[in-house]
Amino acid sequence: MTDAPPARILRLSSAAIGPDALRITVRGELDVGSAPEFQDAVAEQLTAHAGLRALHVDCGGLVLCDSMGLSALLMVHRRTSALGVRLHLEERPPALDRLLTVTGTLEHLTAPPAPLH
Repeated sequence: MTDAPPARILRLSSAAIGPDALRITVRGELDVGSAPEFQDAVAEQLTAHAGLRALHVDCGGLVLCDSMGLSALLMVHRRTSALGVRLHLEERPPALDRLLTVTGTLEHLTAPPAPLH
């Protein structure tokens, strides 16, 4: 058994980009093995940064996103929407845009949220 190449291992980092905005940078594969780690990391950041208004997910280093990765993105969207936090998927690679388009989730994940009532 060989180890995954370093580019494929999920690496996450986060940084505040303003008083009410946070960026999470994703590198590697968002797949069945790493989706729970991604969801947990986002949940931890949402808890640690009460009052957050925007969560920017930099997908520029994403080399693969499978159906479980998509499920994780949808769950993050659900969680951020429930908190009134705007989710921004930035620097999406073409393969991610294709996946989102084919599954009909591109507009759902990238459209501005409906106003909270």
